Order: sequence, then structure tokens, then C-alpha cells
Amino acid sequence: MTLDTAAAAAAADAPSSEADASDAVRPLLSDAGEPSSAEELDARYAPYARRDAYGVMGRGPLAPTEAARLALAAAVLVPLRFVAGMLVLLLYYLVCRVCTLFADADEGRPRLAGWRRKAVLRSGCALSRAMLFVFGFYWIRETDKRLPNAEDVNQNQPEELGRPGAIVSNHVSYVDILYHMSASFPSFVAKESVSRLPLVGLISKCLGCIFVQRELKSSDSKGVSGAVTERVLEVCKDKNTPMMLLFPEGTTTNGDYLLPFKTGAFLASAPVQPVILRYPYRRFSPAWDSMDGARHVFLLLCQFVNYMEVVRLPVYYPSEKEKGDPKLYANNVRKLIAMEGNLVLSNLGLADKRVYHAALSGSSLPGAQHEKDD
Repeated sequence: MTLDTAAAAAAADAPSSEADASDAVRPLLSDAGEPSSAEELDARYAPYARRDAYGVMGRGPLAPTEAARLALAAAVLVPLRFVAGMLVLLLYYLVCRVCTLFADADEGRPRLAGWRRKAVLRSGCALSRAMLFVFGFYWIRETDKRLPNAEDVNQNQPEELGRPGAIVSNHVSYVDILYHMSASFPSFVAKESVSRLPLVGLISKCLGCIFVQRELKSSDSKGVSGAVTERVLEVCKDKNTPMMLLFPEGTTTNGDYLLPFKTGAFLASAPVQPVILRYPYRRFSPAWDSMDGARHVFLLLCQFVNYMEVVRLPVYYPSEKEKGDPKLYANNVRKLIAMEGNLVLSNLGLADKRVYHAALSGSSLPGAQHEKDD
């Protein structure tokens, strides 16, 4: 089997029109008015509803045994894991600091090559996996549906197919980033303020992150999509440029649904590497859906074991029609990921998530607004 065959099969499995996409989307948000109960609220905003033992926003009533288990973990596991996590972070910061000494910089981003790049890459992958271990992800079940010896085959492919410019993944938790860093150490889009954070700022620069300031976007600015497209094209041309990691949904879900894809990852018409992440759980779900960050990290650290499953699909090479229509390209990749990951397609988005969070917290927001496809 060749990569051409795999690409053709992927394209054949995916839909070929926007009309097909609209038929497959599950309409979860209706115009029937305000929900009259918590159950109706969760049903309307199903992609963000928590269904684990800790309930809505992680503040549900706990059984006595679960409360005792949580108290024990808070006293023993959390301090140990916090210290271990900080040590891992500090160690990688020191590696990045050493590797960037006297290194040339391009717009504030260190230009790493040779031994510097190898040291940052290899230590970054290893320490990211160590951080996952600290978080309780001792074993990660990975399924690779790519072709055997895919890397060798890629080298012999016609140049027009090219190297994948981005990893496209569903988004469930901040843990997603740690996994991708441990597996392929890609770069990603981050707020400009991240570059100024202690420890994390230098690490994000070594990752080759694209820093953006949405509030300063103007008519003469290329914007997030323009910056992403430029980087994806650079990745395709230069094998030393770290691949982009993109979450086209634009926000996280509870892991059972797949939101509409934004087109930013597909504007370059470059091949993409689809990856599916799932987090099976027994008591606490690692999905970061409707809970504040500090509480979520605390409860995640309290779980002795956390689980993750990863499926890597064959590289998706767009057809000529998809190259000319980024929305079609994005939708076809989305349908493929949903089918392979057994995920439910939803038409909700970030604006709806904010409305749901406001309802849970007792505040009010205006109705969900249409999001710009950036």
C-alpha cells in the first residue's frame, strides 16, 4: 500500500460537500428558550457537560469513600507531584537557557541548529513525558494507523505531496499539549504574554511558538491565520522547522464531541497529520470543559492513575478541490477524525461555551454570537 492509496482512501471516506457536513452536524443549541433545569442545560450544551463523579464544575457532592480518597491524595500525592513537576520544569528551563547562550535570534525567537536543536528537542520530548508521568499518565495507549515504515516512504514521495505542515488534533485538555510535546515536540500558537512568563517564556520561544496579540489586530496585520499559514508553508519547505500543532476547534470539549473546525490550519493547502486524543476515566475526567484551571489541576493531581488513548491517522493530502476550498478541506478532515474517533459532531463553539459557563456560575451573558473563522 502506498501513501497515494492512503490519501485516496482518506479522501474517499470523507464527505465532498458542505451540504453533507450540515446534515451530519448534530444541532444541540435550539431556539426553544432558556433551559428550565440543570439537565436541560447539560443536554443543550452537551459537548461541555461533565459526567464524572465530581459533577458540574467539579463541585458536585461526593460519596464518603470518594471524599476520603480525595483528602488522602491532597495530603500526599499533590505535594509530591507539585514538587516533581516544578523540578521537571526547572530542569528543562536550564537546558533551554544553556542551549540559547550566544545563539542568534530572529524576532526574539532563538535560532537553534545543530547540537542546540538536538538537545532542546530530545530533552523536551523526554521531560514532557516525565511531566505526563508526574500527572499520573503512567501508560499511554497509542494506535498508529499510518503506513508501515511511513517515514521511509515519505522520503520517496513526489515533491508535490510534501511534508505535513501541521498536526491537527481534537482538543480535550491542556494535557494534550504535553502529549504532543512528548511525541513530536511541535510549535503552536500562544498569547504574546506567554513569551514574558518566568520559565515558560523561554521554553515557548525554544518551541518556536507563534505569539499573537488579538487585541492589536488591524487592517495591515496578517492576523493569526496569516501567521499560521506562513509557518505551515515554512514547515513544508524546511525539515528543520518544527511542525505546527493546531487545535481547529478553538476550545476544549468533554472528549465525546467534535466542534466545527476553523480554517486557519488549512489555508496553506498543505498536508496535515490528524491525531485523535481520548481520556478514559473512572472517577475524574481529565477533560478541561467546565471547570476553572486551578481546581482542575488539583483534582487531576489527586488521581493516582490517569488514562490516555492516542490514534495517529495517515497523513491527509488534500485534493485539488480541497486546496481551493479551505472550508471543505477543514470539514473533510473533521469528518474523518470524528469517524475514526467515534466522536459526535456538534455545531456549538466557543461563544456557546461561554454562555454555558455563565449559566453554571449564575452570571449572565448575551446570546451566543457567531465566531469569526480565523
